[in-house]
Formats: sequence, structure tokens, C-alpha cells
Amino acid sequence: MFKIIKRIVLLIIGIIIFLVIKSHVSFEERTPSTNTEKNQAKPSLEELLRVKADSARTFCVSKKYNTDYCILIDFSIHSGKKRFFVWDFKGDSIKLSSLCAHGYGQNSTTKKPVFSNVEGSYCSSLGKYKIGIRSYSKWGINVHYKMHGLEKTNDNAYKRYVVLHSYEHVPERETYPIHLPLGMSQGCPVISNNTMRSIDELLKTVEKPILMWIYI
Repeated sequence: MFKIIKRIVLLIIGIIIFLVIKSHVSFEERTPSTNTEKNQAKPSLEELLRVKADSARTFCVSKKYNTDYCILIDFSIHSGKKRFFVWDFKGDSIKLSSLCAHGYGQNSTTKKPVFSNVEGSYCSSLGKYKIGIRSYSKWGINVHYKMHGLEKTNDNAYKRYVVLHSYEHVPERETYPIHLPLGMSQGCPVISNNTMRSIDELLKTVEKPILMWIYI
């Protein structure tokens, strides 16, 4: 009788252990699917740009700026990835994109942008800009466009000679995880030559000013 009871007890213990293990495995199997759902819910770059572009469009309409295109620069993106975008309002999509160098700042060794609106800071400045006249540049394709800061964070841009221009050492392709070398910019948004050629052709045809928005 004792042996029978012992077997029954061992059987019950075995069943309990089996059920605990099965429950744990089922939870483990469910967890990746939950993570996948979270990853799928994360907005794409284009979706994030679209939200920003919708706000830019409202600004352009109110200020009578060009409503065909705007330029969005997201400096929260790694410098080895494309973070300069010409947004097509009518197509609701990215028309052009490029790597973009940021100002390195004084005594700065960080790869992340340091922002300032002060003359001599060698920093980029956040905010909205009006793209101004076309002029000669000694860099890149020898063309630059004036930038007029429209906010307190960037209203010294013109005085600081912060302009949109290209540089032959800005790669056409992404270099991530490698950052762009510091020193390509003292505050200007500096892009690749090929992108600048395309933007130059675009800007020469527009009648109303183009909005550029630098943000993080």
C-alpha cells in the first residue's frame, strides 16, 4: 500500500512540474509576439517626417511660402544616416535626401550636435528658416543659399553667415555606424554635392520662399 501511495504522490508531483514548465514556456512564446507588436507600432521615419511636414505646410500657407516643397533636417538622427530631406507636399513623400554635417562647436569633441545662436560658436541653430538668395560658395559645387532665421533660436544665422551649401567630402551613401567627421561645418547645414545640384535646380525655379526647418 505504501508503495502505491508513493507512486501516486510522485505522479502528482510530476504532473505539477509539467504544468509549471508548460505555463512558463507558453509565457516565453507569447513575449516575442508582444515585442513584435510594439516594434510594428513604432512609426517609420517617413511617418515621423509626414507629421512634421503637416505642421510645416500650415506654416507655409500662413506665411505665403512655397507649398510645393520644404526642407526638413532632423539632427536627432545619427550623422552617418540621411537626415536632410526635401519633402514633396503634393506627393506627401520624400523627394530628396542626404547626409548632413552639423556645426562642431568650440572645443567640442562630441559627435552629437551642440546648438547655439551666438556668433563665433561654430554651432548649428535649431528652428525655422527662410531660404534666401543664391550666391557663390568656395565649397562643394560653388553654390550656396542664404538662410534667414525666423526664431529666437536662429535669428543670427544671416549675420553668422550660416548658409546651405555642399562639400565634396560629404558621402552620397550612409556611413552608419561611423559618424561624419567633425569640421565639415561651422554651423551650416552641409550636404553632398549631388543633392546640392538637385536642390539648386529646384530652388532656381521657385517663386515663393522655401521653408527649411532644423529640429531634434
